[in-house]
Amino acid sequence: MITRGIASASAELLARILAEAGAADAIMDRFFRAHPALGARARGAIAETAYGCLRRYRLLAQIAANDDPRAVIAAYLARAGYSSRALATLALPHDDALIRRARAPLSSWPPAVAASLPDWLYDRLSARLAPAELAALVAALGEPAPLDVRVNTLKIDREGLRAALAADGHTLTATPWSPVGLRRSLRAPLFRTAAFQAGHFEVQDEGSQLIAPLLEPGRRDTVVDYCAGAGGKTLHLGALMRNHGSLYACDTSLKRLTRLRERVRRAGLDNVRIQALTGDDGSLARLANKVDRVLVDAPCSGSGTLRRSPDITWRLSEPRVADLARQALAILTQAARLVRPGGRLVYATCSLLAEENEDVVQAFLAGDPRFTVRPVAPILERLQIRLPPGEGEALRLWPHIHATDGFFAQVLERRDAA
Repeated sequence: MITRGIASASAELLARILAEAGAADAIMDRFFRAHPALGARARGAIAETAYGCLRRYRLLAQIAANDDPRAVIAAYLARAGYSSRALATLALPHDDALIRRARAPLSSWPPAVAASLPDWLYDRLSARLAPAELAALVAALGEPAPLDVRVNTLKIDREGLRAALAADGHTLTATPWSPVGLRRSLRAPLFRTAAFQAGHFEVQDEGSQLIAPLLEPGRRDTVVDYCAGAGGKTLHLGALMRNHGSLYACDTSLKRLTRLRERVRRAGLDNVRIQALTGDDGSLARLANKVDRVLVDAPCSGSGTLRRSPDITWRLSEPRVADLARQALAILTQAARLVRPGGRLVYATCSLLAEENEDVVQAFLAGDPRFTVRPVAPILERLQIRLPPGEGEALRLWPHIHATDGFFAQVLERRDAA
């Protein structure tokens, strides 16, 4: 239930997210640390309200006829059915015109406004998807994402983890595509469970759980996660390798790699070597032409993660996406130097945009004829991952089809002789 205090705190949080640099979830974490007296229910209601406004921010700002966070929240609640009297009780600014706009059908707004997407992003998606499918995608992006976890199979199996979490009062169900995933529709403090402390799972979207298996790493392989970031896919690769072989977690961010060390320890992995990357790639020169499997989870727009990070919609721009695509091609080209003849290179993003996905792969192949595309369908079949029939030779995951974040992955193989 929304109270005056929750409405006020939600407006304060929304204002900070809109004004400050950085990801919305990090800003929200700082906000709650600064307000330790808030109980769990209040924090949940505040987060739900703020994120609900973020997911429909462009539309709500139009309904409110201004960008005052308190008016935006009034528009959000009015769309949910709150009356003028209820909004007055919450001390939220509104008038009869706001109520009328909030209750008007979405079709009365321009399509991009109704979708709460920038014009340029809406145009790109509408050029790729049929109207009905675009509407389904927009609806999916406007809904909260579930909480997915990946079972650490080095320590426990899926049913064992499900039972352990159920004993702690957390009901999760098996994910439909990932064989090592569990899902909870509601957010829950799973980080406080004994299972998490014991390293039995990591929070990871189901779509993300399908990327590392595409490398099909062997126990004796040398594997490089070239853009490891916080290390979610590194940890998955370590489990797939059964803690054997050599696994390099690489990134240019020392801060992220520092956090990864604790995750590696908790997961029980000792085959992971954490490597900071320099601009000239000299730090990995000794591995050139020697690596069996390389994963490039490239920096990208994150347009496939709008369910979780709705603030992306106004932090991105067309020039920024173009810059990211150029950066991704440079990273892929650099990482390819590590792959041995006969080795495998997987390029992945959490983007829905062709210029960060297919276009990057095509540009890379045009510049390096040693590599060829390997279709994902036979790989998924071997892995017993039974997705609905896809399009083309790459892996494409869509929020409205697979109920995951949006992902793209292309498997490439180096064919030339040594």
